[in-house]
Amino acid sequence: MYSDLLNALPEVVGFTNFAAVVIGVLSGIIVGAMPGLSATMAISVLVPFTFGLDPLVALGLMAGIYNGAMYGGAIPAVLLRIPGTPAAVATTFDGYPMAQKGEGGFALQVAVVSSSIGGIASAFALMLLAPPLSKVTLLFGPAEVFWVAIFGLASIIFLLGGNPVKGLISACFGVFISVVGSDPIYGNDRFTFGQLELLDGISIVILLVGLYALPPVIDLLESPLKTEGVEGSKLGTQPIWKALPRMKHFWKTWLRGSLIGIWIGILPGAGGSMAAFMSYNEARRASKHPERWGEGEPEGVAAAETANNADTASALIPALTLGIPGTAVAAVMLGGLLVHGLQPGPMLFRDNPDVVFGFMWQFLFGAILLVLLGGSLATNSFARLLNLPRPLLGSIIIVLMLIGVYSINGRMFDVYLMLGFGVIGWLMDKMKFPLPPMVLGLILGAFAEENLRLALRIGRGDWLVLFQNTTSLVIVALTVAVVVGPIIKRRIVARRAADGDAGTEG
Repeated sequence: MYSDLLNALPEVVGFTNFAAVVIGVLSGIIVGAMPGLSATMAISVLVPFTFGLDPLVALGLMAGIYNGAMYGGAIPAVLLRIPGTPAAVATTFDGYPMAQKGEGGFALQVAVVSSSIGGIASAFALMLLAPPLSKVTLLFGPAEVFWVAIFGLASIIFLLGGNPVKGLISACFGVFISVVGSDPIYGNDRFTFGQLELLDGISIVILLVGLYALPPVIDLLESPLKTEGVEGSKLGTQPIWKALPRMKHFWKTWLRGSLIGIWIGILPGAGGSMAAFMSYNEARRASKHPERWGEGEPEGVAAAETANNADTASALIPALTLGIPGTAVAAVMLGGLLVHGLQPGPMLFRDNPDVVFGFMWQFLFGAILLVLLGGSLATNSFARLLNLPRPLLGSIIIVLMLIGVYSINGRMFDVYLMLGFGVIGWLMDKMKFPLPPMVLGLILGAFAEENLRLALRIGRGDWLVLFQNTTSLVIVALTVAVVVGPIIKRRIVARRAADGDAGTEG
């Protein structure tokens, strides 16, 4: 197997195949940086145009777009608090405050280095561990996957900070939105109110653009005409390798984020958003100064970007070996394989080793190219967006939002829906309700519901089926620890403070 991996390398480094990866990365960065567009959309549009191309050229374009878009989403997330992709939501937590402090360029440098490290780790996981790790997914039946979703929701609600009650309300609202549309099992309409456009549910892109794009645009237009200037030295004009010494203590965060991203990527359906949230929460919990997080902590950007890029290639492990795509992008890529006569599954490695292993090398090269292409182009060019006049910047963003949302299905209904979510996001922002739990509720709500119902059908309605597997019990224990841990910690801190006050009075 590994000799086939080495034999595929000379073909990949050929001019045409390598150029395809370069073009894909550049295109992916542009797509990811445009709010409302996504890697899934870009690759879906690309697939029909690859019929006449060599399979490795087509797959190289896909691999490059995937890697580039996952990093590109960090650009508007850092500079404008608008996640370019769903997985970049967690990047806004500390990336945007860094930009407000005049360190937007450094934040993008942290993002691109972390994205590259996560992507490289993910590519190695795909290369070396695809067959053995594909067996791990067999441990996760519907019950286990349900508990993974509950663990993800509990993590973001109770570990993000702020008011847990508001976080719970926000998450429940997101879960409610996730069940709008057709019932996945019986096909009944749910909360569609007679609107045919809602039968397929509410797109995560529409929700994200509304929640995260409109409120900052409103703030932009309410503020002075000129944005706060950013010093040229902090825009990325300093070579990226000179910024690396400031990142050397991130190595634990990079390692942790890579492992989390790879694990989440292997789980079918979880996706980079969940990986980014979990990595951010775990890194914050391990930090010696958790109070700095959310106020411009570079390590927060590193944690989020490492994990959401470590999810890219690893999501293809179950896709290539079992035919089970880990993410929507992986599903589209499976379609790209089928277009070229490549059937996913164990026989793919036996019948087409040059293509499948060449595809893995292209993912690795795409991740490496992020630093070379994203570091120079994105950091130096996009960071200067902060120097544009606010009315002009706001107008550009609104136009991109409208084009991006309308292009999803070609319907004005989606635009109106986005504007409605924009009003909701603005009100939630003013009332200090956290937005991330709502987003994760939408991502994981339908995911959890479908697996819960499937598990109960397998167990013939017996709820004990959710607790019969050791894997389930371990995840339940972790969920309880996430919920109870912060409560116990607060009580211990309060008791120590009370004891200290008593000692002072004595």
